[in-house]
Order: sequence, then C-alpha cells, then structure tokens
Amino acid sequence: MQARDPSTNDSECSDNALIRQCVAGNADSFRWLYQRYHQKVRALLYQLCDAATLDDLVQEVFLRAWKGLPKFRQSSQFSTWLYRIACNVASDQRQLLAKGRSRFDSLKQQSAAQQDAPDLMHLHYQDIVQRGLQQLSFEHCTILVMHDLEDIAQKEIAEVLEIPLGTVKSRLFHARAAMRQFLHREGVQQL
Repeated sequence: MQARDPSTNDSECSDNALIRQCVAGNADSFRWLYQRYHQKVRALLYQLCDAATLDDLVQEVFLRAWKGLPKFRQSSQFSTWLYRIACNVASDQRQLLAKGRSRFDSLKQQSAAQQDAPDLMHLHYQDIVQRGLQQLSFEHCTILVMHDLEDIAQKEIAEVLEIPLGTVKSRLFHARAAMRQFLHREGVQQL
C-alpha cells in the first residue's frame, strides 16, 4: 500500500495506518509522519531546550521514533508517544547542559554586572518568557509549555509524562504562579 498525503483526513492516512506501513518497510510513510509532527515537536523542544541545538534535538526525537516504531503498541496516540520521546530528549539535553551551566551562569552574571541595566521596553517578549521558563523546574516548565504554549490537553500531558492528571493540574497551577511572580519582578504588567 502506498502512503498518501497526510493532509487528507481519510482513515487510510491515519497515524496508525502510516505506522503499519512504516513497520512493513515503507519509508515514505515515516516521511509523512515527520511532516505531520515535526513542527509540533520543534515548537515543544524550542521552549524546553537551547535553540542552538534545536535541529539536532528534533532529529534525535525522530530517530528514536523510527527505531522504536516496531515496539509502538498503538494503545495510545502516536502524538502522545512522540511527545514522550521529545520530553525524554529534552530532559537528557537539560541534564547534559546542567553540568556546564554553573560555569556559564557565573560568566553571564559577570557580563551583566559590567553592562548597564537593560531597558525593559526594548526587551523582546519572547526573551522574557524564555528567561521565565528557565527559572522553573524542568517538570513545571514542561507542563507549562505543553499546556499553555503548545495547547496540549491536560489529559494528554498526563499520558505523555506518565503522571496522574491531578499532578498535571497541580504542577500547572504552581508553574503559572511562579511565572506570574517572575513577570511581576521583571516589571511586566498584567493585562
């Protein structure tokens, strides 16, 4: 069976049909899955990781997905499984960077002390959000990004992270509170 354009909504192009075709050896089917999900995976990783390594991390997610497809149980959605892989890749990357981060942070503080205070009117909103996300724990950052920035439902987040729905709600509440405090400290007015 030949893979069809994933933009069509018929059942032949469902994720499960494409996965079955991939496992049967049809590499074009995986290309359709990649095209369908690569922007979402990229957006998630952009919020969770360093932008300088983004392309490598996206490739790592899809490489792991390709290798793991024969073991994919299809009892959950492909997107849930793929987001889980992306979260694992992000977690691995953050752990790797944490080792070198303390040295970088001390250099960054020295550099900031030597410069004039930044004018908040000229700071880009996205930069402020990124700095706020960096202040959060990985668990809180992941849930806030997935829910508020990537618009993933709380139930799906619970499946992706393999935690109870109540934990997702609690972490989301605390992450939002911490982000509000950070934005307040940065002088950002609430609308």
